[in-house]
Amino acid sequence: MADEFDVPESHPRYESLLTRHRIEEGVEKGITSKQGLIAEGRGEAFDYLLGERTSESADEAERVAAASLLLADHPVLSVNGNVAALVPGEIVELAEATGADIEVNLFNRTEERMEAIADHLREHGADEVKGLKADGRIPGLDHERAKVDADGIESADVVLVPLEDGDRAEALGAMGKTEIVIDLNPLSRSAQAAAVPVVDNILRAVPNITAHADALSEQSDATLETLVEEFDPDAALAAAEDTIRHGDLA
Repeated sequence: MADEFDVPESHPRYESLLTRHRIEEGVEKGITSKQGLIAEGRGEAFDYLLGERTSESADEAERVAAASLLLADHPVLSVNGNVAALVPGEIVELAEATGADIEVNLFNRTEERMEAIADHLREHGADEVKGLKADGRIPGLDHERAKVDADGIESADVVLVPLEDGDRAEALGAMGKTEIVIDLNPLSRSAQAAAVPVVDNILRAVPNITAHADALSEQSDATLETLVEEFDPDAALAAAEDTIRHGDLA
């Protein structure tokens, strides 16, 4: 998709324009819902306030996210319409780096959208995409995001839930799963529920988690466990909020 984007990378608004282009194309392909356009605009506003860069605290969270995925017995990367439009190839690379499954999960779920997103991910290199069977369920949810695969999210121990709905993030936490959430709003229910809140733009966060996973791949489990145990999610959220409230936007 990015090949058709003809704005030079030197453009000061390149990343923002690239994001908008990918979301718009996602809607045209039936991958992203129209509500996803609104969600993207909200996230972009927070990215402005964060300085449109990966902060030191976000980078630390991304390193811990990589360690958590590497330590997991059954990690799963959850993909919705916006994630599929924005970082399809990057999600596949992260899955390969961490041995994670990829599962599609949608609020505005139709079989047509599910198949379109699964096909889109396969076009970007995914061997297997879960979520189509929907033979499992997340307790406590009364909408379509409760539907998951029994051998996917339902049985996962660690789940990456980027651009997540707050109620599902809370429900996954109630199931005892370790959640890694990518969310530009540190005050959102999703970020607040996460064991590892990553307050960063998904375009930066997913490749950075992959890079950390590659760098950590030879480390012992003890080293990875220390990284995870010493991480303070409240401190990460507080640092992001402080940047938004008092950061230098020059």
